[in-house]
Amino acid sequence: MSNQLKNQILHEKRARSRLGGGAERIEAQHKKGRLTARERIDLLLDKGSFREIDAFVQHRTHDFGLDKQKFMSDSVVTGWGTIDGRLVYVFSQDFTVFGGSLGEVHAEKVCKIMDMAMKNGAPIIGLNDSGGARIQEGVVSLAGYADIFLRNTLASGVIPQISAIMGPCAGGAVYSPALTDFIFMTRNTSYMFVTGPDVVKAVTHEEVTQEELGGASVHSEKSGVCHVAADSEADTLYLIRKLLGYLPQNNMEDPPFVPTGDDPLRMDEALNDIIPDDPNKPYDMKDVIRLIVDNGQFFEIHENYAQNIVVGFARLGGHSIGIVANQPAVLAGVLDIDASEKAARFVRFCDAFNIPILTLEDVPGFLPGTYQEHNGIIRSGAKLLYAYCEATVPKLTVITRKAYGGAYDVMSSKHIRGDFNIAWPSAEIAVMGPEGAVNIIFRKELEKAQDPAQRKAELVAEYREKFASPYVAAERGYIDDVIEPKETRPRLINALEMLSNKRDSNPAKKHGNIPL
Repeated sequence: MSNQLKNQILHEKRARSRLGGGAERIEAQHKKGRLTARERIDLLLDKGSFREIDAFVQHRTHDFGLDKQKFMSDSVVTGWGTIDGRLVYVFSQDFTVFGGSLGEVHAEKVCKIMDMAMKNGAPIIGLNDSGGARIQEGVVSLAGYADIFLRNTLASGVIPQISAIMGPCAGGAVYSPALTDFIFMTRNTSYMFVTGPDVVKAVTHEEVTQEELGGASVHSEKSGVCHVAADSEADTLYLIRKLLGYLPQNNMEDPPFVPTGDDPLRMDEALNDIIPDDPNKPYDMKDVIRLIVDNGQFFEIHENYAQNIVVGFARLGGHSIGIVANQPAVLAGVLDIDASEKAARFVRFCDAFNIPILTLEDVPGFLPGTYQEHNGIIRSGAKLLYAYCEATVPKLTVITRKAYGGAYDVMSSKHIRGDFNIAWPSAEIAVMGPEGAVNIIFRKELEKAQDPAQRKAELVAEYREKFASPYVAAERGYIDDVIEPKETRPRLINALEMLSNKRDSNPAKKHGNIPL
């Protein structure tokens, strides 16, 4: 056989591989408003950077007529490429081949690319579009899932793992994404559930659609399973590119420094007037964030879930940071079960990948009530406390207004290894709010007072001045400085640079026992 003919055979095989399940199935995928596995990779990676491996792999199953249905590359496309010139590994499930179902060779391909990502210290991105386990392969497909789950767990905290749900994701298929760092979903075309609507109806008699059961809105607003929801597949892939810009390649690197052109000495007078005179009036903490960070750019995570706390990535003086901020515009910024767990997970991610944490604090305490107590607010609050205590990255804290009770301790206080803790003059640091404290301390006096309302107002003002100001904490060194709000940006950037060589460690142990 001539070399020319050999090359021709190679080209034909590559062409067959690129066709996946064939032209008809590709057209059907497009009609559903979804891209193919390879089209998604092309949008995600830098143009022309993708290098595919295992394009000639085929399944080995002979049962149920599968021996007559063989497709090059099977039902997943794997390889590597670059995003903004930085190496990433990717697997993209191909719904046009057996509905993207996972069988033995599919799992082998995914495991191989994950192993390469670990050995070479680069992020792994999974584009999930699968009907679940390939039933015709039986327990072999279940074994394949478990092989992937193990690798997800071993890679956790070593390399960033990002999952994009691009179609249905059911049964065992949901647990690999759940083990990764961030889950992206596309509204109206992607779904996640342990059991689908038909099984739900059979077991519980509930009538529910795929969207109602496990759509992007459900998981980004109610369950918190989804970290970022986008309106189209193109938007989803663009946002993954954007997120990676804030992250290091692995846990041994610092996140990338990116000059932003925003003056590190910039002060913003608007910050001086952002806190209302009435301590019970809300304001939007996101306005504070935008006025402090480089160019006002903030990549929010879990934007629509547990909105009483805000988390996300930004830059300060070109340095990547993670931000955790109480949101007084929602539930007064109180900490509840969902907010505590949302923030705890984010803090642990930042700590794992050497990303400094900025905490903006305005918290009246933990949310009271039987629902919160019965569902474990104590355990959930302890998760956030554990995460902050455990973190050894640079930790900066700004108390803008309220810092009451145990929530003051939890939100990266000096006592749990906060590195740079400052407060605005509007800060109120106390065991509880002035009104509640006066009601307890002066209960008998108020009962006897001729004008209880007036006397209470006097006592509240006195308590606020004596105990609920930043200066009492500053006198003891619990606060490093009290600053004018407009100075916040330059002071934080200076502190971040001062802490650039920080070294801290935890006692030697196999691992701690976080209150899960």
